Amino acid sequence: MIWPGMGDPRKRKKTLRFLAITAVIAIGVGAASSLLQAQLSLDDPLKVCINDKNTTYKISATVELYIDKMKANIPANVGITPEGCQKAIYTISDNGKVYAEWTEEYPFEIGHFFWMWDFPMRDMLQDESRIIVNGDESPHFIRELLVDGYHYRAEFTSKDYDSSKDSDFMPPQE
Repeated sequence: MIWPGMGDPRKRKKTLRFLAITAVIAIGVGAASSLLQAQLSLDDPLKVCINDKNTTYKISATVELYIDKMKANIPANVGITPEGCQKAIYTISDNGKVYAEWTEEYPFEIGHFFWMWDFPMRDMLQDESRIIVNGDESPHFIRELLVDGYHYRAEFTSKDYDSSKDSDFMPPQE
């Protein structure tokens, strides 16, 4: 099969030249975009390590997690990479205490913590999930701000959760 623009040697040369120029422009734009984004995210607390930063804004909150009505553990070292990079939102132990710190006051949200943790939010039914802050349901869901000393209870329902498990006649699992 002869591709359009490739039959005539003169047209072939023009077509290949056009494709080469287009490829060079596309690679140049992609590289410039990557460099620009890297420079712009140098001061983004959600993307940089705080190991060498003088963090003056520090808060901590307690987070409980329930998935499909069952308590789930929040692991230790969320936000701390194996290479030792500590992110702005992190846990030290598995007791549910979440810490956030930055060089200045920053509006950290509970959703930022779940993002740092790589929590599978896409596997959850957001219409049936909720965030409870100090006993009251939040209208902001995962956009609820982290406040020092507050208690957060995240209740998620997974997409695979079978609601008939609550009403069947099987004995409870042990």
